[in-house]
Amino acid sequence: MRRPAPDRLDPRARPLVDALARAFPDLGGAVTDAVEARRVLAAAPASRKAPPAVGTVVDRTVPGPPGAPEIPVRLYLPDPDRHPVELRPTAVFFHGGGYVLCGIDSHDATARALAARSGAVVVSVAYRLAPEHRFPAAVDDAYAALCWAVGESAVLGGDPNAVVVAGDSSGGGLAAAVALRARDAEGPAVALQVLLYPLLDAAQDTESYRENAHGYFLTAAHLRWFWRQYLGADGHSAHPYASPLRAPDLRGLPPAYVLTAGCDPLRDEGLAYAARLRAADGHVTAAHFPHMFHGFLGFPDLLPDAVRALAGAAEAIGSTGGRRKNSGSGGGGAG
Repeated sequence: MRRPAPDRLDPRARPLVDALARAFPDLGGAVTDAVEARRVLAAAPASRKAPPAVGTVVDRTVPGPPGAPEIPVRLYLPDPDRHPVELRPTAVFFHGGGYVLCGIDSHDATARALAARSGAVVVSVAYRLAPEHRFPAAVDDAYAALCWAVGESAVLGGDPNAVVVAGDSSGGGLAAAVALRARDAEGPAVALQVLLYPLLDAAQDTESYRENAHGYFLTAAHLRWFWRQYLGADGHSAHPYASPLRAPDLRGLPPAYVLTAGCDPLRDEGLAYAARLRAADGHVTAAHFPHMFHGFLGFPDLLPDAVRALAGAAEAIGSTGGRRKNSGSGGGGAG
């Protein structure tokens, strides 16, 4: 395996990254089929660490886009004793996996962590995957799930004015696309977009693609394969819902929390999107981890930066709304 020199990765992450690289399919090489890639990933040993505890977990389906199947979702409802609020934020979470791999099971621990730390209701969405369902199917499902969550937020104990879209990697790209679509369609109000090392541009021509092409688990070759599966031979790579970084106008979008990792091919497009949002008078909170890799959020038991990153994302979600129940200590405030 080719490895950049000098190694910019946190030494605590290097053994983990090398192990992941050995286990991850050689997409487009030895593994050319999405079904086979999913099989290889499903055969990987599951973590033995107990997932973060939440109040209640419910699997159900919600209405899909017109003419499409219902969408499976997993609801994470926080423990009301641990998070005593009258109105909670609701975070609609889209998993990563290059629009091809993974699902609500693979991202269960991350969704649980966000729910447990933020006090939000988390709705994890099993959108349709490529290549069986290419762009814009995933965006259509994500938007339908957002519309459902906004309509049902009060039933779930959520604040209708504090609905967040969130996701990691391709899920971060979906969160950005859904925020754009909600603005364009004058659809549901989104209070915050949480973009965790997001996949935002099919052009794949940034310096970080070249600098981090090899040696940090996710490679430029992997990403080329993912984009081919998602868009197909004649896909709309420049469409803003496929490549939000190419959207001509980013004005009028909700505030954003944008997390990037220094040893990630996607680093520069995340940084560029944050900069463009700021230039469009948007409010952006940026969290950059220069010595981390794509996917590091999944390892809080091994990496202190993952703990800090999850805490920051959860704090951003939790701050979007909700009122704490009266504890008898007074409401605070001057006068």
